[in-house]
Amino acid sequence: MAKIAQVSAKYIVHADIQIDGVVDRPDVIGAIFGQTEGLLGSDLELRELQRSGRIGRIEVNVDTRGGKSNGVIIIPSSLDKAETAIVGASLEIIQRIGPCNAKIRVKSIEDVRVSKRQFVVDRAKELLKNLMDSVMPDSQELADEVSYSVRVMEITEYGTERLPAGPAVDESDEVIVVEGRADVLNLLKHGFKNVISMNGTSVPATIVDLSRKKTVTIFVDGDRGGDLIIKELAGVGEIDFVTKAPDGKEVEELTKKEIHKALRARVAYEQANAEAQANPNNGRNDDRRNSPRDNRNSYSQSRSMPSRNDRQDARNDSRVDSRSSSSSTPIVASSSSSGKPKAPTPAETESFSTMLEDLIGTRGAYILDAKLSILGKVPFSELQGTLKSMKSGIYAVVFDGVVDKDILATADRAGVSFLVAMDSKTKSAGKVTVLTSDDL
Repeated sequence: MAKIAQVSAKYIVHADIQIDGVVDRPDVIGAIFGQTEGLLGSDLELRELQRSGRIGRIEVNVDTRGGKSNGVIIIPSSLDKAETAIVGASLEIIQRIGPCNAKIRVKSIEDVRVSKRQFVVDRAKELLKNLMDSVMPDSQELADEVSYSVRVMEITEYGTERLPAGPAVDESDEVIVVEGRADVLNLLKHGFKNVISMNGTSVPATIVDLSRKKTVTIFVDGDRGGDLIIKELAGVGEIDFVTKAPDGKEVEELTKKEIHKALRARVAYEQANAEAQANPNNGRNDDRRNSPRDNRNSYSQSRSMPSRNDRQDARNDSRVDSRSSSSSTPIVASSSSSGKPKAPTPAETESFSTMLEDLIGTRGAYILDAKLSILGKVPFSELQGTLKSMKSGIYAVVFDGVVDKDILATADRAGVSFLVAMDSKTKSAGKVTVLTSDDL
């Protein structure tokens, strides 16, 4: 007798059975065939349907406890929906199994194709994902892979010492000096072609010569060795700018984003040297990140660079500022400043409070004119440099940070009337009124 398996059925009838007595599995199956015989006509006779393969093997699971039996009946069917529903409903006419009263209730009719269809969809998603991840790289990935390979192939040897370098060292007004060949390869991979390596800790004559002809940015690892290399190069050559990898990292392992961030954060050598002397135990790049930066332009290998005379003027100005600040008392402590701090009007207080609230968490600064119109927004790390460059026309500065003596002195020289910040380490002095979030 041919019988279909449950997995090949289109529908599965699930029914619960409750029996007031103890019966066995054959008793239940016998009752199903016996009590439904002739009930639905010859076309839906269970024995004939099972013999023709349209009804599968009837599964009965019975559990006896406390003199009563409970269980489930499972009937696979390849009939259509209506016929399957009729067969399922016919089970509920069974009221006795053997000598015991019984009650059968059809719980559900499951469409097997739905679960199979869901399995197909889930598996297809998984296969497609694997195909896209490992077999079919998109066009951008292919282009990046090819361009990276070409850039790395462009590494050349420069000078009598045959130093590893990029192809644009001669034609560029500015060069980036790194420590080793691996650093050059990493910067080439990310598009920086005006790179040259010192190829060790000693400074080659070629690097010394380049430092006197071109604007030099030295880019070293974030460790103690990087500090020593900066000092050594500064002793025999001329350094214009200094930048370092994050603490504990090397230039060769930086990502593209980290490289751009480090180059944007570079500072003039005089400033870096002064800070290193002021903090001899920690001359890290991290200590410079909250300091004013002379260079505030995004670094790009394709843009035109300022002339060396402009760089030299900036360095001379930096030296003058350094000497003047070290030889005189801080402005915040000076009694010679003319004028007195003034109190803000209610309208000004409200405007300052609103702007300070907008800046929370941004580490930014608003520069305002006398009408409290925003002249511009700059990062807090570039605030002092901006105040020095503008010198006048600034009425107030609102920023997400802390007022210290340096910022207060710079603001006083620039003619600023109000400094509004989250907190302050000093009090109002000269013509500058310091306001904090607590004051507002």
